[in-house]
Amino acid sequence: MSAISSNSSADQTTVLYNRLNWRLLPFLVTCYLFACLDRLNIGFAKLQMQSDLGFSDAVYGVGAGIFFLGYMLFEVPSNLLLPALGARKTISRILVLWGLTSASMLFVHNVTMFYGLRFLLGVFEAGFAPGMLFYLTYWYGEARMARAIAIVMIGQPLAGVVGGPLSAWTMTYFAGAFGLAGWQWMFLVEGLPCIMLGVVAWFFLADRPASATWLSAQEKRTLESGLAAPAVVHHSFRQVARDSRVYLMAMAYFCVICGIYTVNFWLPTILKANGVKDTLQIGFYSSIPYIAAVIAMYLGSRSSDRQRERRWHSAVSALIGALALAAATWASGQLAISLIFMTGATAMMSISYTVFWAIPSDYLKGDAAAGGIALINTIGLLGGFLSPTIIGWTKTATGSIQGGLYVMVGLLVLGAILLVANRLPVLQPATPTPPTHPAQT
Repeated sequence: MSAISSNSSADQTTVLYNRLNWRLLPFLVTCYLFACLDRLNIGFAKLQMQSDLGFSDAVYGVGAGIFFLGYMLFEVPSNLLLPALGARKTISRILVLWGLTSASMLFVHNVTMFYGLRFLLGVFEAGFAPGMLFYLTYWYGEARMARAIAIVMIGQPLAGVVGGPLSAWTMTYFAGAFGLAGWQWMFLVEGLPCIMLGVVAWFFLADRPASATWLSAQEKRTLESGLAAPAVVHHSFRQVARDSRVYLMAMAYFCVICGIYTVNFWLPTILKANGVKDTLQIGFYSSIPYIAAVIAMYLGSRSSDRQRERRWHSAVSALIGALALAAATWASGQLAISLIFMTGATAMMSISYTVFWAIPSDYLKGDAAAGGIALINTIGLLGGFLSPTIIGWTKTATGSIQGGLYVMVGLLVLGAILLVANRLPVLQPATPTPPTHPAQT
């Protein structure tokens, strides 16, 4: 009789999480897709914008990276306010402001305006990704966290899958319409949807399970009981800021981010250097690595959750990604070989990136964890500034980006070493769970 009751309870929990997944994750992944699209479409704009405005590769590199300076300055304050203001207001505000700023990129006509709007885009988007990760800790326990994070983070490679062809098509077919260049139309078309998503977030999201009107009292208790006891509870941001393990995580994340944004900002340029001249072809070729990343992220996160292991999943993936990026750089000029290795590098770095975020989510709990996750992301995102800047300077100085790419390879190897070195408290063995289908975390 107890076995029947236990099976019935497990079935009800499975149904509840399926409903939760469909309620939260598609909306969050859509928002993250546009976040990635609006920070990375500058890589496609470069194909036309650079010649139209006379920008050097060094100017482009700084402009691409300065986004992260604005983001870093305001990220921790944004996330520290999130528990008090609530996720609904925070996410809505961020979406509307960054949508307006991204669309305003169409007005860029000089270097100062380029730097200023990219900086403001970072300011207004500050706190979105770590806030979203912290928001998931209100709903998912350790046994489901990596898969929930992976589904949301799939927005990044999806931005590459969708954004490459969309950006290239918009820039090609809207060029000259109403007196606007193709790159201006691209910023407008890809920025405005964020404003609408911000309005939807205001009415659609619940701050926590306790305030979700679409859950019964029993369902709320079930979700609360699924949030396992944390490894560490920090009661204040000051405690988080004194935790040396937080900084070790941040340093490892910095290295992984350098590799991720190398691909994100420079893939169209790398493809062009490999002989692909047509903008539409560049758009479609650039989607291939991101398709592989979507599949790899989901499979890697499932393996991590099943084995309840994070560190080695993330470290080994970063190391393989480094080797693949080195091979892609070595094969420069040979499109097929270079693209195969670049696809492998993107897939492996995406696994490392996704599984990494389950580490601080498992380690930090309590409202102060919002600041801790933001602190890790803030330090790590220095890589988002330095990566395109270093490669841009290298290309301007030498005429080639290969030297900069090899620097990124070295940083990825260092990141793998730092991930292995950070031995956090071991998670408890997983209890058996019923088989799940792809929609279920």
